[in-house]
Amino acid sequence: MSKARPVPPQLSVVMCTFNRGVLLHDALASVLAQPPSSPPFELIVVDNNSTDSTRQIVERLAAGDDRVRYVFEPRQGLSHARNTGIATASGLVIAFTDDDVRVRANWTTEIVRVFRDHPGVAMIGGRVLPIWPSRPPAWLTPDHWAPLALVDHGDEPIAVTEHRPICLIGANMAFRRSVFDAIGGFAADLQRVRDGIGSLEDHEFLLRALATGLTGRYDPRIVVHAEIQPNRLERAYHRRWHFGHGHFHALLRSPEIERTTAGSLFGVPGHLYRQAAADLVGLLRRIASRDTARAFEHEMRLRFFAGFFLTRLRERIATSTQETRHTPPLRPAIDAHAAREHR
Repeated sequence: MSKARPVPPQLSVVMCTFNRGVLLHDALASVLAQPPSSPPFELIVVDNNSTDSTRQIVERLAAGDDRVRYVFEPRQGLSHARNTGIATASGLVIAFTDDDVRVRANWTTEIVRVFRDHPGVAMIGGRVLPIWPSRPPAWLTPDHWAPLALVDHGDEPIAVTEHRPICLIGANMAFRRSVFDAIGGFAADLQRVRDGIGSLEDHEFLLRALATGLTGRYDPRIVVHAEIQPNRLERAYHRRWHFGHGHFHALLRSPEIERTTAGSLFGVPGHLYRQAAADLVGLLRRIASRDTARAFEHEMRLRFFAGFFLTRLRERIATSTQETRHTPPLRPAIDAHAAREHR
């Protein structure tokens, strides 16, 4: 009797990881704990040069569960790791989650359901809710959740279009494979590398997909929970993140930021200078009135501006230096002209 062929997975789950062995097992276990009624799936773990126990943890799970696949990606960076996971995946739907996340028991079922019920949708995302290590400080309201990669757009589904490009977050997003076939993978020049923060590989991919006419959907029933690391409750982390976010936005050159060149200086759009000036005044006023919460909001926008401005200034200096190096020497041209006049 011939051996029955394994059922091909409807869904490929890609989890990229770097030196988070202490968190990884629980993240993997939450995916593998989907109920038996869930659609068939595979779990691809992309090890992005970890030096801890990551490989042993994954291989131990894989030995007892043939849905788990270990892949090593030596090129450092989240986009490289994700693109390797995409190339390895065999499902027609590819979902992403992170190594510090716990997915809900119905996560894979809900992903497949949304794609089934909305055949015209190319990509989907859902809620990313926090698992706090301790009570968060009073200033860390949902308005400051962006550096924590948390998402909650409310209880109703939302259409994601070019006119409403709600960013899908890597901890909880899924795509039809045809999307990658059509527009390629994640951009390496905007990726998070090692412990870098503020990167925009998710947002750039979303904008690129929407620009081709593809659409997405946010569904609040697709839920994961992210384990918030203690250092992310500190203002210092948020300061670093907003500066890095400004740097990556300068590289991205999104239409949203580059919408006007009026008042542009050093390649920085004029509206960013005006916003920075308003935030500086607001920061000083809030400090004077001891309104520390509002002062912090102004400070974060100023740090974004600083990251953006310094990146564009470096680009301008580098371009000027390169042009100077490639400009023909002036003196020989004058001498040649003089020689022709002499003849």
